[in-house]
Amino acid sequence: DLPLLQVIPNKTFRCMGLNVSGVPAANLDLSFSNLKSLGSNNFSSVPELQLLDLTRCQLHTIEDNSFKDLHKLSTLILTANPLQYLGTAAFYGLTSLKKLVLVETNIPSLTDLPIGHLHTLQELNLGHNNIASLKLPKYFTNLTSLRHLSFVSNKITYISKGDLDALREANRLNLTLVLSLNDIKYIEPGSFAKIHLGELVLRSSFENYNVMHISLQGLTGLQVNRLIVGEFSDSQKLVDFQSGLLSGLCQVQMQEFVLICFREFESDTDTLFNCIGNVSSIRLVDLQLEEVSEVPMFSQVKQLECKKCKFKEVPAVKLSLFKELRVLRITKSKHLNSFRQNFESLSNLEVIDLSENHLSFTRCCSPQFSKCPNLKHLNLSFNSDIRLTGDFSNVKNLLYLDLQHTKLFGPGSYPVFLSLQKLIYLDISHTRTHVTCQCTFCGLNSLQVLKMAGNSFENNKLANNFKNLSHLHTLDISSCKLVQVDRNTFDALSELKELNISNNKLLTFDPVVYKPLQALTALDFSNNQLNVLLDSALEILPDSLVLLDISQNLFECSCVYLNFLKWIKEEQELLQNKELMLCHTPAYMKNMSLSSFDLSSCQLNASTVSFSVIMLLAATVFLFLIYKYYFQLYYSLVLLSGCKRFAERGDTYDAFVIHSSKDQEWVMKELVEPLEGGTPPFQLCLYYRDFLPGVPIVTNIIQEGFLSSRNVIAVISTDFLESKWCSFEFDIAQSWQLVEGKAGIIMIVLEEVNKALLRQRMGLSRYLRRNTYLEWKNKEISRHIFWRQLTGVLLEGKKWNH
Repeated sequence: DLPLLQVIPNKTFRCMGLNVSGVPAANLDLSFSNLKSLGSNNFSSVPELQLLDLTRCQLHTIEDNSFKDLHKLSTLILTANPLQYLGTAAFYGLTSLKKLVLVETNIPSLTDLPIGHLHTLQELNLGHNNIASLKLPKYFTNLTSLRHLSFVSNKITYISKGDLDALREANRLNLTLVLSLNDIKYIEPGSFAKIHLGELVLRSSFENYNVMHISLQGLTGLQVNRLIVGEFSDSQKLVDFQSGLLSGLCQVQMQEFVLICFREFESDTDTLFNCIGNVSSIRLVDLQLEEVSEVPMFSQVKQLECKKCKFKEVPAVKLSLFKELRVLRITKSKHLNSFRQNFESLSNLEVIDLSENHLSFTRCCSPQFSKCPNLKHLNLSFNSDIRLTGDFSNVKNLLYLDLQHTKLFGPGSYPVFLSLQKLIYLDISHTRTHVTCQCTFCGLNSLQVLKMAGNSFENNKLANNFKNLSHLHTLDISSCKLVQVDRNTFDALSELKELNISNNKLLTFDPVVYKPLQALTALDFSNNQLNVLLDSALEILPDSLVLLDISQNLFECSCVYLNFLKWIKEEQELLQNKELMLCHTPAYMKNMSLSSFDLSSCQLNASTVSFSVIMLLAATVFLFLIYKYYFQLYYSLVLLSGCKRFAERGDTYDAFVIHSSKDQEWVMKELVEPLEGGTPPFQLCLYYRDFLPGVPIVTNIIQEGFLSSRNVIAVISTDFLESKWCSFEFDIAQSWQLVEGKAGIIMIVLEEVNKALLRQRMGLSRYLRRNTYLEWKNKEISRHIFWRQLTGVLLEGKKWNH
């Protein structure tokens, strides 16, 4: 018996080769087990099962209700079982089944296959069986969710009219029908008439040219989104493509035609496009096609792909006859090395992909695309070598240009991209480009993605190379041998979201360099020679950052960098490839994970050292603090004593106003006049009006200001931040607030206040972050809200005289 297992949600159990008599729960792989038969109780204990693989389990019998409890099962695999008996209710209860695999199960016919009730079935694979007839039983009309039906490698030889009536009666626009690797000898005309399919696949299905030619005529009346005809490279029945082979497709309506794997073509290919000239998309894959001889007039082809063909040069002249062409792909042709012909008058052409060939040519790229004004995507990647001249006059509307892994001549030494004002994507990675010109990327004012990996810069240093790329979102400068990044390098890249500067030789992460990148979401600084991120570097990392990779650097695991090591532990979600973040020094900690560093060891050492230092310097520090803060300490004591002496004193004023003398005009006009002359009137304490003459200023501040007022109003401006008296008054105000035990400080921040200067005032900045404050904005609605909030605060606790 199977030993008891602990069930783990979403876990797949593999029990291959076990002599099991019971089944554990979860997605279950029982392939290569010796089950032989299934009864009605085998799966009653696992109703949550979603996938069941019974490949090669020697099953010969599946009785009724074998799967009746598996209402959530979506995939059932019965591959390579010698089925002899299927109960009529064998698949009863599979109300959620989407995929059924019955490959190599000795099924001779569809008639007795008990699946007509599987309304949710989307994929049925009947490959490698003994099915001799394509006659679909009536129950196929019930399989309305079916999207993939495969008869690969069966024994279907004849397809007769009426065999596919079950498909004709239902809407099968998305159904893929695969008949590959059958030995079809004849398709009766009308067999596919008025049938709509998503895809029909006929690969290695005909034994010779004549059979294929005649059988394709039997497809008359078929409507299909994609028709795939041809061979498999390892099981070819037809080797050569002969003239007129595809003439039977003239009466087939299709959106895309794929011709694949023909090794030999006659020198005359005039009939290749005869019956497919009105197809929207044509793919020619793995053909020994050396030239295009003839293109039908008024061709409607919009997409053409030639993959693994045998062109020696780009057949631009012939292909220019496809006047409606929008997408052209000629890829993976190892013989294609010349680009001497020019494309002409393809006004609709938007995409050209000539990647993964062996092209070598000069004068790129305007001459090759004469009168192709709407070309937007040009892919010349993975070729031999190309010389860029800077002439893009015929393709100045390019949006995407991919030249990666092609040896380039021109970029880096002068501004070859100057006329590509609309380009948004440029990939010149691994092109042996050596940037010596500061204006290498001049003209690329709309560029959003720049990939430069695997190239180099003069003196292995990044200077002001990206000064005009203000809209750049993605920059890849990995593997560029960089040893230095100048301070102004990224100043223009305020919109940059992704930066990959990995696999270089950078020693430091200079905060000044990277501070302009406040929109970054992903930063890859891995595989450099960084030993730590200093506190100043951590502080400038933008809040928008969600992915940071600093792995494979030369980190120093030392208590000197305790803050960095703490930060590593705290930012586990932010950091990528944490398992590759290892200590490099000291030697005894080499290759230890940074996240496993013992912080407590630093705390012990630090406390011991700190105690010794403090004991030695205590007197000096104490005297220094008294000397530095004598003024504030003295008047804090005055404040405390004054609070006791004037505890019974009434509130003469509603508020004492702290402000810079340079803001006096604003205070009088915008604050005092509306408050003291309004309804109800408020009484404010102003130093130039209400302080007693002959009394020290500090005494006036404490006694006439704080102790005689219910509130304090602080008018925060740039001048306020620069005033030592205002700073002193605000510090005393906080002490007064603490002693009085009430929240009586009302902060008014003027809109022109210097934010950078405010951040330098740590105490005031922290107070503003933790407390609600008022903002003065010279707008009518803003002023209305301001006065409503201010008077509301001042009214609290006010005593009225009747």
